[in-house]
Amino acid sequence: MKKPRLAAIEYIRGISMMGVIGIHVGSQYLENPSANLHLVALFDVFTRFSVPIFFFISAFGLFYNLDIKEPFDYKGFMKRRFRTVLIPYIAWSFFYIITNSVFHGAKFPSALELVRLFFFGLTQYHLYFLVILLWFYLLMPCWIVMVRHMNRKGMALLLLLQIGFNYVSSFNATLYYFIADLPDDSLLKPFLAYRLNYWVFHYIFIFLLGGWLSVHILEFQKFMQEHRTGICLSFWLTLAALLGYYYELIFSGATLLEAIYTAHQLCPAGVLYTIAASIFFFTIFTYQKYPDFLNPVFSLLGRHSYFSYLAHPVFLTTYSIALARSGHIMTAPLAILMYIVVLCSVMLAAILCRRIGKYIPILNLLSIGISSQKNNAAKIT
Repeated sequence: MKKPRLAAIEYIRGISMMGVIGIHVGSQYLENPSANLHLVALFDVFTRFSVPIFFFISAFGLFYNLDIKEPFDYKGFMKRRFRTVLIPYIAWSFFYIITNSVFHGAKFPSALELVRLFFFGLTQYHLYFLVILLWFYLLMPCWIVMVRHMNRKGMALLLLLQIGFNYVSSFNATLYYFIADLPDDSLLKPFLAYRLNYWVFHYIFIFLLGGWLSVHILEFQKFMQEHRTGICLSFWLTLAALLGYYYELIFSGATLLEAIYTAHQLCPAGVLYTIAASIFFFTIFTYQKYPDFLNPVFSLLGRHSYFSYLAHPVFLTTYSIALARSGHIMTAPLAILMYIVVLCSVMLAAILCRRIGKYIPILNLLSIGISSQKNNAAKIT
């Protein structure tokens, strides 16, 4: 029996995409030496749930449509995942390599360099997400076994291990100096230096949480109904903790760049904030207590979130270059305007590309991994 559609998954996907654009607009805004620290907090701290929550909803969608008690069709699963993720990853990677070469004078990489760029997701700053997602897919049989046997105590233990692992990987000075001291021609150095780009270990808990809650959907729904106030409170408290960490770093002498590179989704406060945000948004979008007219907006954002995520650097880079050539510095009002313009531009491009793809099917296949016969939203699940 086909399970009912969960609008929350689509809506969260749109919110996440908006958050990612905010992070990258915030990175451009940081070039202003007088950047407003509160606006930076909005762009680069409040939005820190954006990438991990993608893994949460991806796992939720995968396990929601999967009977973990039945034999797993790994070959068929990977064939579908390669179409929806690997093909767009390769296509967009070459797109960014070519545009960087033609329009920005970057040297076209050699064959060996291409292997490195593709393996670590370095062709553009946001594509590493697809590399991690592909590793999650490749290891899907492991996740099925873990979800099948996981209980609440097991999830709690996994959370502690996750926080500990992320702390060591992100904040351990010994590891940092060990990597820095490795020779530049060492084969080990890039595998450690770019560990955030492909190690699924940084996001195992949030991924398995999505899968585990999906398998126990009835209990999860009951939990959301009975603890809605607590879920909302947890979201705001964990956000306050992450923001408090950010401001503490600033007032302790850290630069804005150092602060956002420390108060991120992998620090202990960031891990808890991601979990709280995932459950919060799922609750909000499941038991909707907001005006109904917003649903079409959330649906539109979610439907085109995949293309928007993959394409937004095109518009952000173009507008940033135009702004710089005009002699203007990105002030706070311009940063907010930049965010709105980039979001609207990429959404219009996504809609246009989808419509053109009905007549040129390969366009949709390369850009979002779907065929022209499919009318549903592109899903990275």
